[in-house]
Amino acid sequence: MRDRLAARFASLNGRAGLVTFVCGGDPSPELTAPILHALVAGGADIIEIGMPFTDPMADGPAIQAGNIRALEAGISLKKLLGIVREFRAKDAATPLILMGYANPVLAYGPGFAADAVAAGLDGVILVDLPPEESGELDLGALHLIRLATPTTDDARLPTVLTGASGFLYYVAVAGVTGQNSADAADVAAAVARLKAATDLPVAVGFGVKTPAQAAAIAAHADAVVVGSAIVDLVGAAAARQSNDIPGEVQAFVSSLAAAVRSARLESAA
Repeated sequence: MRDRLAARFASLNGRAGLVTFVCGGDPSPELTAPILHALVAGGADIIEIGMPFTDPMADGPAIQAGNIRALEAGISLKKLLGIVREFRAKDAATPLILMGYANPVLAYGPGFAADAVAAGLDGVILVDLPPEESGELDLGALHLIRLATPTTDDARLPTVLTGASGFLYYVAVAGVTGQNSADAADVAAAVARLKAATDLPVAVGFGVKTPAQAAAIAAHADAVVVGSAIVDLVGAAAARQSNDIPGEVQAFVSSLAAAVRSARLESAA
C-alpha cells in the first residue's frame, strides 16, 4: 500500500498541513463523499472522518450533534467504508483517517483492517484505546495514530509512541472537542517536547476553530486539525436546508487553508 500520509507530509515543503474533520454520514450518507471532495477543493491536506458512535465521550456538543445526525440518517461503519471507496474512485492521493472509538471496530470483526485498506483508508485514531491494549486489534497496513495530551509526561510518552505511525496527534486542550481554545505559546512548548521524542510529524487539534487560531498553531506544528467548526457549519447548513452544503464547507475550509499556508514553520523561515 502506498504511504499517502508520508507522501503528503513530504509534499508540504516546510509549511504546516491542514487536517479537517467531518462526521461520516453527516448530514446524510449521500452527501458525505461530496463533502469530502469539498474539503480537498478547499485546501485540506488530510481528512479525518468521524466514525459515528452512540457514546462519543471525548466529543463536545458539535460533534455529538453530528454523530446523532449521521446515525439518524442510517450511517454504519460498513456504509462508511463504502463512502471511502466512492471517494477514492476520484481521489487517489488525499490521506483519509478514520477517527472514533474502538467499539465499532471491534464489533465489525476481524475483517476490518483488510476491508478498510481495500476501501482506501490510510489510518485510524481510536481515542479510547490505550496503548497497552492496542495489540488486541489487528490493524494490518493501517497507520495507528496515537494521541498525546498536556498530561502526557516524559515517563508516559515512550509508551504512547510505541507502535505509533503516520503522525502524532497532540490534543492541545483538556476536556472535550470544540469547547476551549488552544494557546499558541503552550502549543509551541509542547510540540518542541514531542518532536524531541519522535520523528513523526506532530498535528495539533482540539480548540482550533478560526483561521486566526489555525495560523497561530501552524507556526509551530506540522499540521493543524480543525473539526468542530466544520461540523457546526454542516449542522447549521442542514438545519436551514441549504442546497449547497459542500460549497459552504469548501468556502470555510478555503479560509482555513489560506491562514495555515500564510504561517510558515519557524524552521522554514
